[in-house]
Amino acid sequence: MNDKVDLHLQSKPAIAEAQPSGGKIIAATLEIVAQLCGLLAFHRIDYCHWKSNTFLDRSASGENDLDLLVNRVDAARFTEILSSLGFKETLAPAEEELPGVRNFYGVDLTTGKWVHVHAHYQLILGNDLSKNYRLPIERAYLDSATQGDLFRVPAPEFEFAVLVLRMVLKHSTWDALLMWHGRLSPSERSELNDLAARVTSSKIGAVLPHLPGLSRDLFDLCLWSLQSGCPLRVRIEAGEKLQAALRSCARHPHWLDVALKFSRRIWRPILKRGFGYEPKSRFAGGGLFIAIVGGDGAGKTTVVDEVYRWLSGIFEVRKVHLGKPAWSWTTVAVRGILKLGTLLRLSRFEGDTYEEMSRPHGYPWFIRAVCTARDRYLTYLRARRFSSNGGLVLCDRYSLPGFMSMDGPQCETALANLPRVNGLYRFLAGREQSYYGQIKPPDLTIVLKVDPEIAVQRKAEETALSVRARSGEVWKLNWSTISAFTVDAAATREEVLSQVKALVWARL
Repeated sequence: MNDKVDLHLQSKPAIAEAQPSGGKIIAATLEIVAQLCGLLAFHRIDYCHWKSNTFLDRSASGENDLDLLVNRVDAARFTEILSSLGFKETLAPAEEELPGVRNFYGVDLTTGKWVHVHAHYQLILGNDLSKNYRLPIERAYLDSATQGDLFRVPAPEFEFAVLVLRMVLKHSTWDALLMWHGRLSPSERSELNDLAARVTSSKIGAVLPHLPGLSRDLFDLCLWSLQSGCPLRVRIEAGEKLQAALRSCARHPHWLDVALKFSRRIWRPILKRGFGYEPKSRFAGGGLFIAIVGGDGAGKTTVVDEVYRWLSGIFEVRKVHLGKPAWSWTTVAVRGILKLGTLLRLSRFEGDTYEEMSRPHGYPWFIRAVCTARDRYLTYLRARRFSSNGGLVLCDRYSLPGFMSMDGPQCETALANLPRVNGLYRFLAGREQSYYGQIKPPDLTIVLKVDPEIAVQRKAEETALSVRARSGEVWKLNWSTISAFTVDAAATREEVLSQVKALVWARL
């Protein structure tokens, strides 16, 4: 029988042979996506874009993720192709990791858009909160695929059959209905309609033997449960029977699957809205500690903010300011006591730790210098631990030997101006030096160099003498000795950001 699949929607003519969605010519295809598809075809990688092929234009333009089912025999060559195009493998948050699924991110250089590749070596599907089922039909699914103008795509009947199962597991189980997940989204409904119009009943019948435990009667029940106006009783019945049929494909027992869905449905919003906790991806190659340094007027803070904005929407990124670290509780208490001493005229006010060194300073100045060194070390320590656990740290200013004296030890120089040096002064100077000694070089140092005269123009609110002095320090050092990368900060904002982003991405 060659009748069309009846979705009880608007009447559509049956077609004998469905044209694969991969055959569409997609005008807004990103260059990196076109290159990826071209290399996959050239190297004959056994893959297909396995779902949402009704909206291939969105995948090609970077609006949707690329969900690619890949023959695990070709996994190594597939990964090499992604690497050659600059894709980086990332790790999903622990609660979202799935077996047989790897994640890669790339950047389209022309548009700056992210491209996220979900590489599926197994077909994992189910409710979004648990993804509890693996359908062992990868071989048949890939064998059905044909090459379109851009992607390889599965036969419509395979995609339609799997889509029906996905939608029932997402929207027609009793727990999904109880959590108000019972309604198909407009895009899901559109995809279901599109595929239904391109398959025939006989072709669906040929696919069903590949689906474990799924009879034609059960499939028709599942299809009926997805119709608008279907009774609630029928929907729940379809969900329960499908889960029972797929029991051998489940990753967890049914009771645990339900428990995971409800616990995540409750706790994720609480953690996000109540505590601001929103887990993001980390790089599989490990974290990176990046220092952005330069003289006054070089644009350090602007670069740090822009790179943070670029990456933080997807990845675990933290920005810190080592020049102006947050005060610890110890610093708050100590500086409060020193402030009180000044107000009571027990000690004179001596400014901050970066004051002119030509005159002698007393104990309060040395104590504040030690507090600053300790706060910088504690900030560094937290940031280093974050990067060691896979995060990305962007550091504004850094304590580097021989560079920007205001970001390094102060007390040793001040000792030379004291009329008499006692043990307490030496102790404080030693403590400060020990903190800075524990701050090790970053993984990547990017130096923004700008002509001092341009810096003076950019920092008009400060004295020209001080800006020239601080900006000129950058030009006195041989940055190659510490493997730093220099960027001409006199270039346009877009050019500077492009160079910095390229340096960061290449080393992740």
